[in-house]
Order: sequence, then C-alpha cells, then structure tokens
Amino acid sequence: MSDLLDRLIHPDERIALFIDGANLYSAARGLQFDIDYRKLLDAFRAEGRFIRANYYTALIEDQDFSPVRPLVDWLDYNGYTLVTKPAREYTDATGRRRIKGDMDIEITVDMMEAAKFADHVFLFSGDGDFTPLVKALQRYGVRVSVVSTIRTTPPMVADELRRQADNFVDLVDLAAIVGRSPRDRGGERDRVPAGRYDDADDS
Repeated sequence: MSDLLDRLIHPDERIALFIDGANLYSAARGLQFDIDYRKLLDAFRAEGRFIRANYYTALIEDQDFSPVRPLVDWLDYNGYTLVTKPAREYTDATGRRRIKGDMDIEITVDMMEAAKFADHVFLFSGDGDFTPLVKALQRYGVRVSVVSTIRTTPPMVADELRRQADNFVDLVDLAAIVGRSPRDRGGERDRVPAGRYDDADDS
C-alpha cells in the first residue's frame, strides 16, 4: 500500500502502534492537515504482522461534551485500543483555562510490555521524555520508529528522540497516505471525526 512503509517494515515483523493522541494532533495541526485514522490503520495492517494500535488520551469526565469524545468513540469501535484517564482542568497564570493530561507513564508501561510480543513498534510522539524508553526497547532487540515532524516551527520532535530512534518518519511523508486537508471535511461520507485538543497541555 505504501512504498514508505514497505521500506520500513520487514514482511515477518510483528508491529504495534502507540499513539500519543494530543501530540499527534498538534503535529498534524502544525502541518495543516487532519489524520484519517481509518487510512492510518489500513496502511499499517497491510504491512508485516500487525498486532495492535493503542491510542492514548486524557478526558475531562465531568463535561457534558468533550471535543475529543467523538473521535475516541469512533476509534474504540474501529480497531484501536483506547487508553484514557481523567484530565485535570486548571487556570494558568494568564487566566486561560488549560487541561493537563500527561499519558507518558501509560505509554511507557505498555511499550515495555510490547517488547514481549513485538519486533517493531511505532511511537507517534515527538516528546523527548521518551528517549530512555526507546533505548530500553532497543536493548530488548525491538526496533523503534518515531513518527512526528521537523517541518513545523519549532519542530515537534525532540532532537534526542529523533536521533535515538531506529527510524524517524516525518508526518509530512505520511500525509499522502493517512492525511486529509481540513477543507475536505464536509463531503466525506462515514467520516472519521477529527478530535480537537486546543486547550490541552500534556507537558
């Protein structure tokens, strides 16, 4: 399906995806396109021996409607494993409402567990805090590909994480496979929702 993924993934590799939802959304927004999660899953299912795709996000539980809820519900019914936890809402020094929902621990634990059954993992995040995790997985013989972007200002991926990964995949290079322009939202049937994280702070 994709020459890029064909080059990255060996035919006999067991592969798993770990998606930091807020981080991936910010990267795609910086590049001005939306992720089509149906296409994303289809592209990776066509390669290697696909095992699972985990999607991580924090949710505000006491809100009647969360802007990311339609996406989370869709993913949950369409092949993704959802990992969520309650987000914490607070007001910053400027008086702006913010949401804190760091999923680093959950991602780290699950990726270390994946070393038992996966040969190649894809981390959709540019957070430099994951660099020790990547090193640990590599010591177990797991190949790690990081998906983020250096094409935004500033870049969304930490330099140390990009250098440590076995492969770095710029989200720009996946756009033709798994992206759609925000202008295309209106006419698509059975459209995958595009959740919003405009107030999220996952630091």
